[in-house]
Amino acid sequence: MSAALLAVTAPGAVHAQEHYDVLIRNGRVMDGTGNPWFAADVGVRDGRIVAVGQLGGATAERVIDATGKYVAPGFIDIHSHADDGSARIGGATIRTDEVKRKAMPNIVAQGVTTVVVNHDGRSPWPIAEQRALLEEQGIGANTMLMVGHGSVRRRVMGNDFMRLATDGEVAEMRALVRQALTEGAVGISAGLEYVPGRWSDVDEVAALVAELEPVDGVYISHERSEGADPMWFWPSQDEAGAPTLLDAVMETIEISRRSGVRAVASHIKAKGAHYWGSSHAAIQLIQRARDQGVRVWADQYPYPTSGSDGNTVLIPGWALQDEDARSGDGRGAPAEVLRANLSEPETAAMIRRDVAHEIRRRGGADRVVIFEHPMEDLVGLSLQEVADRWALDPVETALELQLRGDPVRRGGGRLRGFSMSEDDVEAYAAVPWVATASDGGLAHPDDPRSVHPRFYGTFPRKLAWYARDRSVLTVEAAVRSMTSLPAVLMGLRDRGQVREGFHADLVVFDLGELRDQADFFDPHRYPSGIDHVLVGGEAVVENGELTWALPGRVLTLDDRGQSARRTATDAQER
Repeated sequence: MSAALLAVTAPGAVHAQEHYDVLIRNGRVMDGTGNPWFAADVGVRDGRIVAVGQLGGATAERVIDATGKYVAPGFIDIHSHADDGSARIGGATIRTDEVKRKAMPNIVAQGVTTVVVNHDGRSPWPIAEQRALLEEQGIGANTMLMVGHGSVRRRVMGNDFMRLATDGEVAEMRALVRQALTEGAVGISAGLEYVPGRWSDVDEVAALVAELEPVDGVYISHERSEGADPMWFWPSQDEAGAPTLLDAVMETIEISRRSGVRAVASHIKAKGAHYWGSSHAAIQLIQRARDQGVRVWADQYPYPTSGSDGNTVLIPGWALQDEDARSGDGRGAPAEVLRANLSEPETAAMIRRDVAHEIRRRGGADRVVIFEHPMEDLVGLSLQEVADRWALDPVETALELQLRGDPVRRGGGRLRGFSMSEDDVEAYAAVPWVATASDGGLAHPDDPRSVHPRFYGTFPRKLAWYARDRSVLTVEAAVRSMTSLPAVLMGLRDRGQVREGFHADLVVFDLGELRDQADFFDPHRYPSGIDHVLVGGEAVVENGELTWALPGRVLTLDDRGQSARRTATDAQER
């Protein structure tokens, strides 16, 4: 073959002389499939990737020099709390005219170009209204809307939800799900550990999820338990036999098996020092189901501590409520109520039993850390370190933190538990069917409230800490876990890869400089190493700086790309 013919047929040669809106030159293209990177230029026109190859003679309105850097698909966060049914319009939600919210700064700064919202069974109603507002006001990243199982359950059952639904009520819920799907929802989210979802059963949830099969929607579940028992369980109050993580995983598998719908076990973990190591059993259960053809996956955030860990109160709520509080006539100060309850031997024994359980559930005394307390010399110490200082056991120390602390604050101060083992976090991260997702919401450095560092650091942390530094998985596999894999889960046929014809949702990052800068004492910090982020070809991050642009779109069932039928992704799903 002649040199001239080689030049004509070389990849990208046909585009080499063209003009583009954006041209990314000299990048190391990590295309999202898990394959090794390759050297290439990327040409963007009209919001789409139109060329990937050697585009030496091309020109563009804007040229990005990616020499020594990686070009990847924009990251897809399939579990985001940028909006949900509990969000107050004008607050920490994208339903606002406030640019510092709707531009999603902490989200796009991580390289995220698409989020999926309305999780844990919570969604506004109607979905049509939420969608219309977002489309009218503008948003920074593309957004996909779920309909919440808990929301439709409340609409049908009202406040009478502490029971199983009747067949008629399930039929009403199914009708509401169908309505939501016509209005813009792409799937169902569930919060089966929360009110009101915890009183449902597998038959009810599976019946609703079956409504997704004709439209190839997705079911994403906060499962009934994430460890040895649910967060609502107290040994002194509840009967033994509450669902475990493994029970919950089997329920998710069964719902997918019955309906034929893609199901995702959300932010999968193994919570509590007495349950560490169970990730391997959960992985085995899901893998066995997948081997049988069940369409089930999971997602995780790469941290050994959860959102609820950040508000750890080791003393059960019932022990801090007096009779007036229980009757709705007011509440005594927690320290005052606790002191009174401890004066009754039988009640005191129940309290100590529950405190011991909660310490274990939050990772053990050496993994519960004090972040705020009136006794400032305790800040930064673990519960065990304080116990050693005070010559008390951890249970008594937890009680004393309330009694010697802020008398009107539950727990006496702010504690965080590190309830997961790094071994379990790494085990999940290494599995190819586990996607990366933040479980974080909106935040801005001006916000006074403390947030989980995952709000700012999820995606850089997975790439830098777990892939680059610890080699838990390859960098290419980590990129896949946040691009093409979640694209498959959401049914997106033209996002999640650096590929001609796909939407130009792209991120350029410097792997050597990539860091999640947010930590638990200083969480409002943007990551480093994310240099450029494009949403539909428009920059939301440029040279490491936010542009505050609003190019995002609400993506519906009709916006998932060409050939949006289930058979189009059958091969990719395996």
